[in-house]
Amino acid sequence: AACISECCRSLHLNEDNGRFLLLAILILLYLLCGAAVFSAIERPSELQAHGRWNGTLLNFSETFNISLQDLNSFLREYEAAIAAGIRADALRPRWDFTGAFYFVGTVVSTIGFGMTTPVTVAGKVFLIFYGLLGCAATILFFNLFLERIITLLAVVMKAVRERRIRNSGLLPPGIHHDFSAYSLPGWKPSVYHVMLILGLSAITISCCASAMYTPVEGWAYLDSLYFCFVTFSTIGFGDFVSSQNGAYEYQSLYRLANFLFMLMGVCCIYSLFNVISIVIKQVLNWMLQKMSCLFCQRCNKANAFLGRRNAIRPGSRSRKGRFGRPPDSDGPCDSDTEGRRLSGEMISMKELTASNKVSLAIMQKQLSESANGYPRTVCSSSCHNGFSGGVGALGIMNNRLAETSNSR
Repeated sequence: AACISECCRSLHLNEDNGRFLLLAILILLYLLCGAAVFSAIERPSELQAHGRWNGTLLNFSETFNISLQDLNSFLREYEAAIAAGIRADALRPRWDFTGAFYFVGTVVSTIGFGMTTPVTVAGKVFLIFYGLLGCAATILFFNLFLERIITLLAVVMKAVRERRIRNSGLLPPGIHHDFSAYSLPGWKPSVYHVMLILGLSAITISCCASAMYTPVEGWAYLDSLYFCFVTFSTIGFGDFVSSQNGAYEYQSLYRLANFLFMLMGVCCIYSLFNVISIVIKQVLNWMLQKMSCLFCQRCNKANAFLGRRNAIRPGSRSRKGRFGRPPDSDGPCDSDTEGRRLSGEMISMKELTASNKVSLAIMQKQLSESANGYPRTVCSSSCHNGFSGGVGALGIMNNRLAETSNSR
């Protein structure tokens, strides 16, 4: 028994470190699987393209009596010209004001198509400092947008729920028109509903944008959808780039619509990615719990490794703390969350509105404590979800969404 107990204690690493390590392993496996799939799909096409190109070069060399060495030298010069923005077909100027504005938009949004790049030393040096400040400011804008879209969705979902309850006749008649007198105790909008709404919004924006790009740019509709995802997710391959032709019909209107679609799409996909990260974290919590129970059966009822509640495995929450020890009587989390319904739900609207602003002081305190190795103070909001802190977009999601519970 003593040996088993010692084994359990050795396995019970810091849960954040364990989650980080597990996520790193899963991402590596995900990358390996993705590389295998794309290699199997795209490699034959690449080999065929190489064969066609080599045949074309050989035929051109024999037809015009030009050596392959001279021809390859000419092609290298043309590749350098392409990098500078020169094309065989006339395109719009790359570095007039509108072209430069399009370029800086792709820089600060981290899309980085690569169609336009600075070639002078002064431009490259300026880009380093310009991008440092611009990217940071744009990420802050995305985070603030994330706050407000989550708050808006929570308000709308609460209003819909209140209307449904009123129509069912469950609300007292005296509060029929008083929203502040009744707060739907125990109700919190589901993180999965938020994810579904954001996903449908992203699909709608992508479909509408694709319907615009297909006739204007001359792309196939599937290529337009592909461009929308690559752009909105800020991957930015650069194989398809909008608004690059020299002239368009209703050019000013098209460029304005292109800018608005990109802005809405990037904000929506950014918010969706952050909400999906919560679901991924729930799965990691469940996996770590299962792994902990595999290696240490005595920790099943105590929920020793995580000591956190999650949505994947419903059931009753144990009142014991980690390693089977009872929690401290003065712990703020147990008293604050006692009796709350957290399964499939976010934080309450009262807490949501109370934490409406991002606090840089809290972020600095978290970073300072992490750097100095101080024990982290667990508050009620961190007990509601499984994040135990976090900064940036992850910290915003901590304040806005709560991981679901295995107790109701």
